Amino acid sequence: MAQFDTRSVHAGRDDLTALGVHVPPIDLSTTYPLPGVAAGGTSYDALAQGDGPDGGSLVYQRLWNPTVARFEEALAELEHTDGAVAFGSGMAALTACLLATVAADRPHVVAVRPLYGGSDHLLSTGLLGTTVSYTSAASVAAELRPDTGLVIVETPANPTVELVDLAAVKRQAGDVPVLVDNTFATPVLQQPARHGASLVLHSATKYLGGHGDVMGGVVAADAEWIARLRQIRAVTGGLLHPLAAYELHRGLQTLPVRVRAQQATAGKVADWLSAQPAVSEVFYPGLSDPQALIGRQQSGPGAVLAFTVAGGYEAAARVAGSLKLITHAVSLGGVDTLIQHPAALTHRLVTPEAKPSESLLRLSLGLEDPEDLTADLAQALPQP
Repeated sequence: MAQFDTRSVHAGRDDLTALGVHVPPIDLSTTYPLPGVAAGGTSYDALAQGDGPDGGSLVYQRLWNPTVARFEEALAELEHTDGAVAFGSGMAALTACLLATVAADRPHVVAVRPLYGGSDHLLSTGLLGTTVSYTSAASVAAELRPDTGLVIVETPANPTVELVDLAAVKRQAGDVPVLVDNTFATPVLQQPARHGASLVLHSATKYLGGHGDVMGGVVAADAEWIARLRQIRAVTGGLLHPLAAYELHRGLQTLPVRVRAQQATAGKVADWLSAQPAVSEVFYPGLSDPQALIGRQQSGPGAVLAFTVAGGYEAAARVAGSLKLITHAVSLGGVDTLIQHPAALTHRLVTPEAKPSESLLRLSLGLEDPEDLTADLAQALPQP
């Protein structure tokens, strides 16, 4: 097997020379000609139940699309799983995983906080028929029940970029599947399936797309989970659009270069912030890694950091609103640097006991020159 960077360029494209094309074709068909009534019905049954086309008719885009399948194949290869299932957003992907646990009559979820605010809020509402026990990474085993269907972990965690020891969580979880949100690390820095995860979730909108212009979600998993998630996607209609799949597949080609360059910038900005009198604390695995997970589980500290501003909410809000180069916006993982206030935005609906500090800002580093970024932060931070 070729090295990661090589496969990120070529995964899902190995047949292009035989097809006589240089880039993957985009199949926008919403429906497909049927070879006959009986054969079409057989194909429909197979696709609706989560199987692949296996030479049969593709029938209808909601059931199967070749462009989406290419992206899924490539992402699964990078995550070292049997396959992947792509959805219209990261939350749609998480929804499918939760619906699968409910359908299996194991609706209880153990969730390790902190999590992305949308994930946390969805679990809290119980809208999908799940119940949730929130806990720390060290206390997963104590929360397991006979009806526990999933343990959910995000590492690095949103927004404080705390790292979770996945092997330790898996030991506690035992036979209960572990879902890892790998959005912040990407497969460039971490492959959770190699540490025992059953499901690896991405908000593909972030680093996989990488340019802030495409939305999607994807779950990489083993063959059994893939069939279950395909069935749920086919029934609920959560398919990723083919154009989005094309853009996400293209994004994988530059993913290693982007992530490593952004990570290098994050390290420099984290060091700079640590020396600023107006900054109370900087959260970044490159500065503090008490479990020594960098190098053992995650190959680098990533490109997202968080910091607290002396002066609380008012001071943090002024910093976010005073930046000129850095964009004040939610989301992350793009080529431009973004800053946002989690407690007021992405984590607004999280319960008070789990909400981030009002003085905390999350910074997603892009591809700008680090000196330009620190100069912008310097003019926005309170002066001594």
